[in-house]
Parts: sequence; C-alpha cells; structure tokens
Amino acid sequence: MKIDFVKTIIAIAVSMLIAYGFYSFHHSENSQLLVATSFIELLLSSFFVLGLRFEQTRTTANVRVVSTIFFFVFLFSNITFSFFEFSKQAFIITNGLLALTSILIIYSLLKAKQ
Repeated sequence: MKIDFVKTIIAIAVSMLIAYGFYSFHHSENSQLLVATSFIELLLSSFFVLGLRFEQTRTTANVRVVSTIFFFVFLFSNITFSFFEFSKQAFIITNGLLALTSILIIYSLLKAKQ
C-alpha cells in the first residue's frame, strides 16, 4: 500500500469544501453534526479513491470503484439531510449504516487480495 501525499491533500481540501457547503446551506441545531460526519465520510471515501494505491492493480481498481460509489452515496445522503430538518438519531443511524457497509466491503476486498 502506497500513499500519494499530494492527492491526499487534495482529497482533504475537497472534503473540507464540501463540508463547508453543507454548513452554509443548513441552518439548524444539527449543522455541526452534519458538517463533521460529512467531512469524515467524504474524506475517507475520497482518500481511498485518490490517495491510496495497492500492490495489485485489480485490488486498487475494485477499492476505487466501491469508494467512488460510496462517495456519491454519502454526498447524496448529506445533501438530502442538509435541505431537510432531521433528528440526530435518524442521521446517525443512516450514516452509520452507510459507513459500516462501505468499510465492510472495502475490508473484504482488501482481505481477498485479488
């Protein structure tokens, strides 16, 4: 596994800008929760897309495809939550299930070493 630091910095910057966009659109008591979780989720998925490279090209391609899909799922989910009022419980459960599903799939791909 190799880390590309320039692409990782770009992934961090993109995630910060998107999280700031969510902060500026959503004006309620849950805005900090939305910003923090969207930053973490988008950062992790964009880090796997841009910043990491694995020894086997097939593994790298599979992880990038899954991470890209979940990046857009996280983005769509957080856009939906930013335009509507939501309870903390619904937000945490929804994003927690999405995050754990993405982690499980990526872990399974890395464990298979294909």
